[in-house]
Amino acid sequence: MVQFIGGNLLLIALLACIAISTGSLAWGYRNAGNETISAWIILFGVCWLLAIWRKWRWVPSLAVLAALLLAAFGIWFELGNGWMFNGVIFALLAWNLSEFERTLKLLPAREDIPGRTRRHVLRISLLALMGFVIEALFLLARGEFSPAWGIFALGVTFLGSFQFFFWRR
Repeated sequence: MVQFIGGNLLLIALLACIAISTGSLAWGYRNAGNETISAWIILFGVCWLLAIWRKWRWVPSLAVLAALLLAAFGIWFELGNGWMFNGVIFALLAWNLSEFERTLKLLPAREDIPGRTRRHVLRISLLALMGFVIEALFLLARGEFSPAWGIFALGVTFLGSFQFFFWRR
């Protein structure tokens, strides 16, 4: 298993963000009938995960740019604003976690790295939750809140609650 400076907490959050980001983008494109592009997005996510495993530090920056472009094209072609927004949000969170891990390497050993990691993950999780709630409200107001999106929202809420209670110990 890949050992990150921030430990398993950071690694689990990073892997979850990459999976949710690429999954959301792929689902948005697939729902619009673009199965080929959806398959390429899944391959993109697998390559991103492999890059994390290989410790290629330059990949997260390119991956977040690719996710932004995919989401922009998805919104342009009206493929599902909710899925595109989630793809970008979680890609940005994954990029943030990658950069945070790089920052932790520069800290002296006397620093409270586990505490700093916990606080950072909690802060960005709360920020993502706020964005997620605002997005859900906009989708409800526009009448775009589908059953699939509701199941996704429940899953992400459950994952976030599990993270909060498990990592809070």
